[in-house]
Amino acid sequence: MSKFTHLHTHSHFSLLNALPKIPEMVQAAKDDGATAMAITDDGVMYGAIKFYSECQKNDIKPIIGVDFYVAIRTRHDKQARIDNKRYRLVLLAKNKKGYQNLMKLVSLSFIEGYYYKPRIDRELLEKYGSDLVAIIPQFSGETSGHLTLNNLEKANEAYDFYHKLFGDDLYMEIISHPEIEGQEELKEKIIKFTKEKGGKLVATSDFYYLKPEDKKARDVLSDVSSVGGSGYHRDEEDFSMKSETEMLEIFKDIPEAIANTKEIEEKCNLELEFGVWHFPLLEEIPGKSFDERLKEWAFEGLKKRGLDQNPEAVERLNYELKVIADKGFSAYFLIVADFLKAAADKNILTNIRGSVAGSLTTYVTEITHLNPFEYKLPFERFLNPERPSAPDIDMDFASDGRDEMLDYARQKYGTEKVAQIGTFGTMAARGSVKDAARAMGFPYQLGDQISKLIPMFSSLSEALENEEDLKELYNKNPDVKTIVDMAMKIEGSARHISVHAAGVVIAPDDLTYYTPLQIDQKTGKVITGYDMHDVGEDFAGLIKFDFLGINILKTIAEALKRIEKIHHKKIDIQKIPFDDEKTYKMLTAGYTKGVFQLASEGMTK
Repeated sequence: MSKFTHLHTHSHFSLLNALPKIPEMVQAAKDDGATAMAITDDGVMYGAIKFYSECQKNDIKPIIGVDFYVAIRTRHDKQARIDNKRYRLVLLAKNKKGYQNLMKLVSLSFIEGYYYKPRIDRELLEKYGSDLVAIIPQFSGETSGHLTLNNLEKANEAYDFYHKLFGDDLYMEIISHPEIEGQEELKEKIIKFTKEKGGKLVATSDFYYLKPEDKKARDVLSDVSSVGGSGYHRDEEDFSMKSETEMLEIFKDIPEAIANTKEIEEKCNLELEFGVWHFPLLEEIPGKSFDERLKEWAFEGLKKRGLDQNPEAVERLNYELKVIADKGFSAYFLIVADFLKAAADKNILTNIRGSVAGSLTTYVTEITHLNPFEYKLPFERFLNPERPSAPDIDMDFASDGRDEMLDYARQKYGTEKVAQIGTFGTMAARGSVKDAARAMGFPYQLGDQISKLIPMFSSLSEALENEEDLKELYNKNPDVKTIVDMAMKIEGSARHISVHAAGVVIAPDDLTYYTPLQIDQKTGKVITGYDMHDVGEDFAGLIKFDFLGINILKTIAEALKRIEKIHHKKIDIQKIPFDDEKTYKMLTAGYTKGVFQLASEGMTK
């Protein structure tokens, strides 16, 4: 049975500040005999679900937490040279309520408190501090910061505030960094202070990489965010993951700090549900279920499409509706049909493509406009009884109408229930090489020369194996070997979060019950702090709606307007013939410029 639990850790989702990939850190804990482990990334929960799942696969209890930034005044204060300084506070979820409080705190730290970093403050802690374990860090913690300056009055005031809030769930962190000036002295101050207060100590490793030899790679990673790079960090700091044996030896004179890691482990018992869908709340119609409403709409559409007298069509529609109802997706089809009806009412040109064209249900509800009977398209490729995932209908809107449709979704379902999905950019092979070369001070030309030998979408290991020119350069030039070896360590690390090109989630209630939120710094849009997998079917169960802005639809809509204005002809784009001879002559002659999905050089050839 293990005697120590890691409670202060950083994965590569502490963007450009830590190295470990989640499977690697969980495996390292397992190899060390751990029974539990926490994740506490810098101000975010990006990796929380992936970590939870990975721990479960490895029979390790997952503890979800955040290493928060705390405003020195309030989250609303954003004055230069004052509020760019911050304290730190580690919070760990004891249960589902604590987990939801973490998501709320992270969301508000971005939406209300962002100033250089996402920040919480005392007001938010008082409001959302329940069901959490709090650890005041040795580095940059509010109490420890005042102890560094020998300000006992402020140290006492800060400790008393947190103790009143968290009570028996408050701990003072001690870490061992004799190589850093003043840290051993500070550790002794924290021990003395905490004992005098009758408080609790907890020992942590507070790691940013797994092995001491990974330090240079972490330094290179952190230099990626600096313009020009600052070269290696020359100090002797060691923020590697300590083993249980090392931690027991380091803190043998204060065993209660080790024992308290197990006490916290026992307090944190978060259980998360997977595989439960949460649909946006449609307005209720008394006496009618969603299944009945969809069936009614579909059979009205069957008649409108002139297929109600076709026994085969009636049989197929009943079959499709049963599959949809049995899988619980009737609401999804009603919602999508409503979006497309609203777009039509707003004169926003739309299109649907992909396997959904094989659905008769979508044809008769005017989600699609292609008769699947006519083209012998199967429904099962889109949705079938064995397929576990939700249907996925890409809604194409004319690019100048997409934002209007997003506004419609917010007005209909509530601003607090709608957000675009976040997506993570990672360090690809080519970029990793250039970044490593720059951060280590090699000439730009050398990094560029190496990167050009790596095929697009190839990993570095694949390129080294398959590209003879790269392999020869790697084996003959020590600088190239140094750069590539370093690049392989940082390759695949999360680099930034941005807005997914199309994905939108709509929740039945406040989104922060399901996912942390934040503001995308480039666009100002509210986005999820979980990616499309974690916010969707892999965990949170929010249905992803794809709102795509398509430029060619905007062009077609403008062309239709001009035709009507100049030639007084109103053309229905959904009713143009599919056997027009002039069109096929144009395509076979290679005139495909501006034709959606046929405009690339390869398609033209």
